[in-house]
Amino acid sequence: MLEAEFGRIADPCALRHASTLPARRPMLDRSPSEIAREAFKRLAEKRLPPTPENYQTLYHEVAGTLPPAYFPSDSLRQIAAAMPARNPGQEKQLGLLESAIGQRSWDKVGAALVAYGSFAAGPSSFAALEPVAADAQADAAAALVLEQVARLIECAQPALGKEDDRFAEQTAEVLQLLRRPQLQLRDARSVLGNYALRLSFAAEDQAEIRNGLLSLLNLVFENIGELCVDDRWMRGQIDALRNAATPPLNLRRLDDVERRLKDVIFKQTEAKGRAYEAQLQMRQLLATFVDRLSLMTESSSTYHSKIEHCARQIEQATSFEELGPVLQEAIAATRAMARDTVHSRDELQAMRAKTQEAEVEITKLHVELDRVSALARHDALTGVLNRRGLDETLQREVATARRKSQALCVSLLDVDNFKRLNDQLGHDAGDNALLHLTEVARAAIRPQDSLARYGGEEFVIVLPDTVLADAIAILTRLQRELTTRYFLNGKDKVLITFSAGVAQLGEEEAVADALKRADAAMYLAKRTGKNRVLGG
Repeated sequence: MLEAEFGRIADPCALRHASTLPARRPMLDRSPSEIAREAFKRLAEKRLPPTPENYQTLYHEVAGTLPPAYFPSDSLRQIAAAMPARNPGQEKQLGLLESAIGQRSWDKVGAALVAYGSFAAGPSSFAALEPVAADAQADAAAALVLEQVARLIECAQPALGKEDDRFAEQTAEVLQLLRRPQLQLRDARSVLGNYALRLSFAAEDQAEIRNGLLSLLNLVFENIGELCVDDRWMRGQIDALRNAATPPLNLRRLDDVERRLKDVIFKQTEAKGRAYEAQLQMRQLLATFVDRLSLMTESSSTYHSKIEHCARQIEQATSFEELGPVLQEAIAATRAMARDTVHSRDELQAMRAKTQEAEVEITKLHVELDRVSALARHDALTGVLNRRGLDETLQREVATARRKSQALCVSLLDVDNFKRLNDQLGHDAGDNALLHLTEVARAAIRPQDSLARYGGEEFVIVLPDTVLADAIAILTRLQRELTTRYFLNGKDKVLITFSAGVAQLGEEEAVADALKRADAAMYLAKRTGKNRVLGG
């Protein structure tokens, strides 16, 4: 009866007018369970929806106590997520703000916001550049700054395309104005403000054009793949091209994919040619076998005809002298038949041996083609799965988990301070650091888990038949392994750490949504100190 009352649609104004109802005596002498039952009864009587807020209000009304002050955690988190982190100080204060919201502490929230404001960036460079005294030193400094701005605009032009003639004309005018002698900074600021607005439109157009081209490329690749379902050579190339057209894009990644794709094309072309030759040889062997069978049949027919002829002559012979030539003819025919039979047997045995060799060669070629096609599903640098391989793994594991009603977790991890490592030690050291990370990760995770490179220094670990707490424990164990197995850059030991977020896939949840939750948890781990594993 009470549950039926909870399911009914309540009047949204009922709680607001609750004060008009007759007041009841506080139940200070009742136990908490009795107060809770009374609160549930009042929810049913007032026909209110059974939300936590309504229940809390009525519980304190029955108990005669004051409800705790409302704390808008969700709204504050939305505000914190929208606040930019333009410097390390602001980034730290935003992490403290997240922690204060989790503790529901107004004092700490206020302290974090005040500290955040103290790290605010100063006025923009153009706003700060006010006209100064017209002396030679100030003019020279202003001219240098304007020249640098002009060069910056020139360097940015190739990325913005040449499709918009009006924008190109406006760019030429701005460059000419910036290089005009005795240009006042106030005038330059006005011109650059207008140009910056037009520049933002051009940049958005180029971004949309790029995304549109990538979408068209992927559509072409998908259609070609559908037309070549049974062609493993073509499927391997299509998978590599799809991987190349998946953001984020950079020149280094495109060069790696181009090198791999050329290698795949060369090996596939070579293997396909060898397979064609083997199949052609097989057809020739079969044709020879059929011809030899025809000759054997013809020879057998001739032999039978001669034997019959000899038999008729023997029947008609009247003396031993007439039988001699007939017997010699029969013996000669028998010997010729025996020679043909032996020759055919030898040829057929040789053909059988060649056929077996061709079968072995074709089997080897199919194995090689499968190996070459698999290259398109693995990252060129680390050897772990790439985005294409990750998508296939996720589809398989999600289907298995839902068929067997098992848990499935995904973890997104990002190497801490990777840009600093690249800048200080070089890109080769950065690549070796990623190799070291994947080597340690493969040893730390379980055989049924899958490791994939998600992009740059980000990796995804798929953990089948694993609940959230166990998945966090596995990632934490990996962090401990990295602290005991240092990355060696020459003779120097370098400690590599990562921040990770883990999410357990919901019953009806899409994998993309689970990855987004893992990414949000990973970002929070970065903001609150790094080298942490958080659940999402």
